[in-house]
Amino acid sequence: MAVLPFRLLTATATGLSFSTSVCPTPTRHHRVAGGGRFVLSPLSCRAAAAAAAGGPITVTGDPPTFVSAPGHRIVAVGDLHGDLCQTEAALVMAGVLCPESDGHVWTGGQTVLVQVGDILDRGEDEIAILSLLSSLNMQAKSQGGAVFQVNGNHETMNVEGDFRCVHPGSFDECIRFMEYLEEFDGNWDDAFVNWVNVSQRSKDGYRASPNGDWLPLNFVKKQKGFAARASLFKQGGPLACELARHPVVLIVNDWIFCHGGLLPHHVEYGIERINTEVSNWMQGLSEDTDDPDLPFIATRGYDSVVWTRLYSQDSVERTQRSWNLSSVIAEQTLKSVGAKGMVVGHTPQTRGVNCKCDGKVWCVDVGMSYGVLHSRPEVLEIVNDRPRVIKEQRDLCDEMEVLDYL
Repeated sequence: MAVLPFRLLTATATGLSFSTSVCPTPTRHHRVAGGGRFVLSPLSCRAAAAAAAGGPITVTGDPPTFVSAPGHRIVAVGDLHGDLCQTEAALVMAGVLCPESDGHVWTGGQTVLVQVGDILDRGEDEIAILSLLSSLNMQAKSQGGAVFQVNGNHETMNVEGDFRCVHPGSFDECIRFMEYLEEFDGNWDDAFVNWVNVSQRSKDGYRASPNGDWLPLNFVKKQKGFAARASLFKQGGPLACELARHPVVLIVNDWIFCHGGLLPHHVEYGIERINTEVSNWMQGLSEDTDDPDLPFIATRGYDSVVWTRLYSQDSVERTQRSWNLSSVIAEQTLKSVGAKGMVVGHTPQTRGVNCKCDGKVWCVDVGMSYGVLHSRPEVLEIVNDRPRVIKEQRDLCDEMEVLDYL
């Protein structure tokens, strides 16, 4: 795949019009003659999402590994890192979340939404985001759509008990969520799905309480927060088991979705095998926990599925040889799976969502969380195997720009 042309989609009074041009650097901001811009309003995006229709969605694997969704619109969202506000903004931009409702209503119709991992750490509303995606999945299924999550390195870190990147407010959220669970008498599903609707009120009330501060000398609160988080995320814990429902690698139609990247030796090892072993490990079902190969190929090491940056590292940080090698490896991986493209997160892209490896790999982590870069949300839309970047206009707060890559 050589140079990718692009088309900018314009909302007009009579419908949608197109203008075509060659784009040697697809991530750059483009203007039309006369200084104007091609834009698509959020309302038009939502209408397009609702209109997306396709055949029945078929899921293979437990956790899901292969998804057949013929004719469905696919939307990929990058790393969220505990920022609920930015998460909601990205989902509204994608046309799958109603902006006017506090009840978190799915508006994506038959859209297939894929979040590529790293919901945890760096922000203070992690469980609320997990709850939101679970709620939207239930709603999407009733309309012929679906919501999928892919586990990233920060999900596996927390199951391992590595809390180095946890925001202090997230320890608070764990305390509040544990207290909230007691009100549901063990009814996990209802409590988990509803948490996003009460988490902000719970947070405001907790901060107003005498123990609601996080002072350096508040050892009792720190111990309580650590214990609550460890209980929720330990192997076999309720949130670890929730994460275990999701894969490390997901293939939707002809597109691969994973956090860091899929490499040829991962494919040789077996994608379903990887997903099953990591899921069992998270659930505490592994009999041989001393075997490093159990989750190692997916969760540990610089070339593991959730840690590799082979595809997503910025070009200025790499040699030309390394850059060419990554493209060759991406092509080998796609060919071995029979896929047309790969979507990854993990490495914040300072220039926004973009494609690398001669158009084979799309990088969708824009560092939108306030715990990372606090950048403007952007999402990737794939319709009929044609990817488009949807992002907010820089100078028009109520409009969005759509870059269409052929």
